[in-house]
Amino acid sequence: MTSRAQASEPKLGLPTMLSYGVGSVAFGISVQSLSAAVLQLYFNQVIGLPAVWVGAAIMASLVVDAVLDPLIGRWSDNFRSRLGRRHPFMYAAAGPTAFAFFFLWNPPHGLTTGGQFAFMIGMLIAVRLSVSLYEIPSTALAPELAPDYDRRTTLLAFRYFFGIIGGAAITFLLYQVFLRQDEANPLGVLNPEGYARFGGFAAVVMFVCILLSTAATHGRIRHLHQAPARDVPLRQAIAEIVANFSNRSLLVLMLSGLVGGVSLGLTSGLSTYFYIHLWGLKSQQVSYIIAGGLIASLLGVTLAPLMSRLMGKKRAMILLFSISLVASLIPIGFRLLGWMPPNGTPLLLGLLIGDYVVTTTLGLMGFIIVTSMVADVVEDNAVRTGQRSEGLLFAANSLLSKCTTGVGAFTAGALLSLVQFPAHAAPGSVDPDIMRHLALIYLPAVALLSGTSIAVLTLYRIDRATHERNLERLRDAAALAELAEHELDPHLEARRTT
Repeated sequence: MTSRAQASEPKLGLPTMLSYGVGSVAFGISVQSLSAAVLQLYFNQVIGLPAVWVGAAIMASLVVDAVLDPLIGRWSDNFRSRLGRRHPFMYAAAGPTAFAFFFLWNPPHGLTTGGQFAFMIGMLIAVRLSVSLYEIPSTALAPELAPDYDRRTTLLAFRYFFGIIGGAAITFLLYQVFLRQDEANPLGVLNPEGYARFGGFAAVVMFVCILLSTAATHGRIRHLHQAPARDVPLRQAIAEIVANFSNRSLLVLMLSGLVGGVSLGLTSGLSTYFYIHLWGLKSQQVSYIIAGGLIASLLGVTLAPLMSRLMGKKRAMILLFSISLVASLIPIGFRLLGWMPPNGTPLLLGLLIGDYVVTTTLGLMGFIIVTSMVADVVEDNAVRTGQRSEGLLFAANSLLSKCTTGVGAFTAGALLSLVQFPAHAAPGSVDPDIMRHLALIYLPAVALLSGTSIAVLTLYRIDRATHERNLERLRDAAALAELAEHELDPHLEARRTT
């Protein structure tokens, strides 16, 4: 984008930030619904697939998604059309996302165990790729919409806000409405019809949010960077990808995501088991805890930009992740020590809700700031390589973490098999020694993995001064390019005016 185009670009106001953020509702729904916490329970306890098979299916779908994400990112970086680089992908993603999500929860009848396994993998891959087709180009808009070091953190805070809202709201509805355990629905979380109705409802919400957000940012297409027309040989394309991936700060973020992804997948895969079988909660009580994400999203979107300005992005993010990790381990650790209230008491539920709000708020603030740090890598790489590769960089940052989140989900399934967790287990029927054994393995594993992920982030280099120097260099380069263009064709401005 030239300096002249930047000067004429309209101000990034609240309506634009809100409409941009709404699209992440679809991503939030997919993250929560396709998490191991939901899928492991549904396909293992409801459909009846072995826990290890479910973990393997989740891991396989995440690996395929992670490998293809950079290709989607690079494709959108270099795509040329009347609708710009990003919007064609965003519009095209709405239908396939809704279609695949609906059928994931409405499988054909009469499938064998092998058929159910193959169907699960196929639908998971279809949903993840469809969501990526929207999410990667949409997220890649952030650096262009908000070049300012602090403003982009605020913009991304809105994106995370709606993502958390969407994920928390759909999870609340899943457990409070579709899987509510009462006299009319004694099966609760084991009711297959509830999951089927949930799939149809969520598919419609995702379709509408994707189209609304894409249409709302449509008017800014003419102010966005247009990919230059160039014929890039395969060898040069590979060299450009390698150059982008060699950025030190990006490698730090990717390595952190590599380790943290295993921890995230492990936690996600076991959380519902702990809620139901360690804490003895009903499905609607789980929904109260998840609803705490609504409070966390409000706090996170407000406090993350403030913390980033006060402490700097790196220091704030490390502090927030560290406190969040400790808070997340306290309830299970205290239960093992006998310091938590008995199951079934209002105090226990209140403590679990409070801990979830604190942990999620701090973690959300950290992720908002980390995503803003990825956006800062965009300009740093543009100075080094001369190419704007927002889509590739955001996809690259999530590549390893998606793969290892799948590894974590597979590990969760393996741990359930290791402790001999029974299939189709009704709440209250699991031996307490099984849950204690599971908790004793879970706590040190998560502490080690998440702690290592946080420690790696100390190696990130880009700060406010570096970012501002990068912006200045890019402005100078754009001004020189425009000057050279005028010198080559002195009648260019007259033709533009005409």
